[in-house]
Amino acid sequence: MTTVIPHWLTKQENLSPNEIAIELPDGTMLTFQQLANNSRQKAKQLAALHVKKGDHIAILSANCVDMAETIHACSYMEAVVVLLNTRLTATECRQQIEDANVTLVITEDTKQEKISDVQQISYAELNDLPAAKDIKLAEEIDLSNVFTMMFTSGTTGFPKAVQHTYGNHWWSATSSALNLGLHRDDKWLIPLPLFHVSGLSTMLKSVIYGMPIYLMEKFDVHLIHDAIMNKKVTIASVVTVMLQRLLKYLGDERYPEAFRCMLLGGGPAPESLLLETKEKLIPVFQSYGMTETASQIVTLSPRDALEKIGSAGKPLFPAQLKISTNQPNEIGEILVKGPMVTPGYYRRKDANEKSFNEGWLSTGDIGYLDEEGFLYVVDRRSDLIISGGENIYPSEIENALLQIKGIQEAGVTGWQHREWGEVPIAFIVANQDIDITKEFVHTSLKERLASYKLPKEYHFMDQLPRNAANKLVRHELKRIRKEIK
Repeated sequence: MTTVIPHWLTKQENLSPNEIAIELPDGTMLTFQQLANNSRQKAKQLAALHVKKGDHIAILSANCVDMAETIHACSYMEAVVVLLNTRLTATECRQQIEDANVTLVITEDTKQEKISDVQQISYAELNDLPAAKDIKLAEEIDLSNVFTMMFTSGTTGFPKAVQHTYGNHWWSATSSALNLGLHRDDKWLIPLPLFHVSGLSTMLKSVIYGMPIYLMEKFDVHLIHDAIMNKKVTIASVVTVMLQRLLKYLGDERYPEAFRCMLLGGGPAPESLLLETKEKLIPVFQSYGMTETASQIVTLSPRDALEKIGSAGKPLFPAQLKISTNQPNEIGEILVKGPMVTPGYYRRKDANEKSFNEGWLSTGDIGYLDEEGFLYVVDRRSDLIISGGENIYPSEIENALLQIKGIQEAGVTGWQHREWGEVPIAFIVANQDIDITKEFVHTSLKERLASYKLPKEYHFMDQLPRNAANKLVRHELKRIRKEIK
């Protein structure tokens, strides 16, 4: 049985026409009525390009109002939105466009080079088109229909197109509200790209909740600090490296009491970082999610935040989670189930058969549940280093490295070794104001880690390879090591 609801943007337009939907750092503001009108206009312009129900429309763009309006416009046309990462090469774009069966690519820049054989148009060119007449736009949403597709971040293997239904997004938003609550004065800051599931899900929460979002083109520590301090932002979605930079920028200042949630995703955070946020009274709530779960599926509730440091929390209300071992405190693969979980990968039968079993999704992540059912994420299964028969989790070494004064960022991966099979090697971004040596780092780690976990190499870098969501891309570390003579 399918569930049909009114089109969520039209509904919010009727409920809150003059309330702010989108706010930008330059002071630009858009009401829900303006957002709905602009989106419907774009939908009619898409119709002029012969876009029809079921077409796959790709968007290649950084965060901007045009991007948000185009996503909503596609929903009015009942087209599927394929979100492309702006960091992709032209070759990668072509591969994903072909893989997702895209018929039109919409780009941010008029000067964008031609990236595929399919039709391509910029926002400026789209906005100049005459609107098609006598076009019937969607008035309802069938929650079982696929709305968006985005490719897995590609930290391992060839990216796959993850399908998200309207229902996936609806339940993701509902689940988050049941956990974090909704306040009348909430304003959610988005520094993550809308082509990433965290950014997109927050944009859709805005429409479902009737809540303004503070939309940033990209992460900017000064602008985020200003937004929290002076623009009445109450919630922000960040990953660990962002939080580290914000803490450094904050210095001895304190965020306003109205700022109630720093939602932290993107992998396990070092305990030292969480303790620092506790000391500075920053309400950090760790979460766990992935593209396949339409954003967070596990979040640490406010009442447990200080008691369960290092935990991602418990599954959100309609979600289920278990560990493959079925034993408390025993490490195994994380399995999840719930209405926010993707129905599957687009045109990837083998991957679907491998990843799904009776509704349970095999995440490929490693973790454990404590006696009270709190999840602790250890690492990606594919990032696991097996050295001489011992399992080594890169995140454990990274956390130890980040506790050493002078280390700002750390990445660890496995490297082939004739005797041990693999050994850990470390890549470090150091504070330029502090003189730090490989010998000092190694000596410091000896006090924190077993000898078999100690990296066999240390490489200092200006920056670590990260994807658009600022997650560390460990397979790039292997490529960098290959290039080192």
